[in-house]
Amino acid sequence: MTHRIVFLDRESVDAKVRRPNFDHEYTEYDSTWTHDEIVERLKDADIALINKVPMRAETLKALPNLKLIAVAATGTDIIDKAQAKAQGITISNIRGYAFNTVPEHVIGLMFALRRSIVPYANSVKRGDWNKSSQFCYFDYPIYDIAGSTLGIVGYGALGKSIGKRAEALGMKILPFDVFPQEGLVDFETVLRESDIITIHVPLTPDTKNMFGAEQFKKMKNHALLINTARGGLVDEQALLDALKSGEIGGAGFDVVAQEPPKNGNILCDADLPNLIVTPHVAWASKEAMQILADQLIDNVENYVAGKPSNVVE
Repeated sequence: MTHRIVFLDRESVDAKVRRPNFDHEYTEYDSTWTHDEIVERLKDADIALINKVPMRAETLKALPNLKLIAVAATGTDIIDKAQAKAQGITISNIRGYAFNTVPEHVIGLMFALRRSIVPYANSVKRGDWNKSSQFCYFDYPIYDIAGSTLGIVGYGALGKSIGKRAEALGMKILPFDVFPQEGLVDFETVLRESDIITIHVPLTPDTKNMFGAEQFKKMKNHALLINTARGGLVDEQALLDALKSGEIGGAGFDVVAQEPPKNGNILCDADLPNLIVTPHVAWASKEAMQILADQLIDNVENYVAGKPSNVVE
């Protein structure tokens, strides 16, 4: 049997994607977004490789030949899982590849915000240093990382990896998770006592907008919020209001509610010295992407061999 494999958004993975070790026909497209494009490109395929292409119920219903959706990411909220299950479509995802890249991005955002690196660098470009009466100036607050408290919301593999790095920097950690484990604190304690909070939970109906106006009121005025998980976990308007009013100290986001933000986004468009937004690249070190690409094809090969791996229910 010759399997027909189609990669719908190949340009989203900047790594070498090896060809599977079984008879197949392989086609790839740089990007695919609309329902009509997806259906046309997958109409004869039994294996789809995707990263962020939306696979909604109406799209899946139009693809009776599809047997496997291999996702080149950990999150699978872009797929209607109930419809996939009804059609007998297997979903696989990527696990354990971002053990360095995401924690390092989080730590980078922590340092940039705590030490106001971006606004100071921008002020130098504006010529503010040239005009200073002293050898330095203190237009933006600077706080040490050492001795501060990091709240980790979502204490899985990534949360624990960040926690180890934070402790090595002299930080106290306050981990929270809905799954019981030793050493956890409650969510209210994280909000109340953290100098920095980093989010590492999946986006579900229960976690949507888990950070909003009510939660910001409970945080310290100098506290930072870092989100490298999913944009929908935070009420973006409430966050912007909290930043502008000084209710919290700053935010570092690698994700927004709608990606890419083709129609604009209030966080991306905001010009605030205490807000950093990066374009969903925390996962994307060269090393991590190659691990991801290799595991993606591992998942495909294992499925065809009758031993599916990293299956998402």
